[in-house]
Amino acid sequence: MDQNAEIDVLAVICKQAKEDGKLMGRSLTTLYETFGQRFTKALDTLKENRVKKYVFGPSGKTIWIVVGKERDYLIIPEAGFCTCDDFYFRVLDRQVHLCYHLIAQKIANSLGWYETIEEHDELYDSLMDEWKKPTP
Repeated sequence: MDQNAEIDVLAVICKQAKEDGKLMGRSLTTLYETFGQRFTKALDTLKENRVKKYVFGPSGKTIWIVVGKERDYLIIPEAGFCTCDDFYFRVLDRQVHLCYHLIAQKIANSLGWYETIEEHDELYDSLMDEWKKPTP
């Protein structure tokens, strides 16, 4: 499946899930058929409440984080970007089109399945420095 088709499948399912307030059985099947183990990992991430939306005030800056097994991963949904190794080694090489962190974030955002963490703007730079560090 080409990149746009995979991204389009996820977008359509997320839109429908938002309207329905949940993921329906057929959508779950389609997501698994499209993404395989990446969807299974994304679903586990959602069940474990590992998608976080940081909102900084008073600026209103918003940062998405997925708590991974090794570290926290910075997600930039508008750019389809994640700081995980899978993104760097498989997404950028076009072996896959989305890492499971991005899949989880998109579903979480559609259904409100994330934790919102409010922080003061003073912490923005130090947190961003931590999230942008390369994997050790």
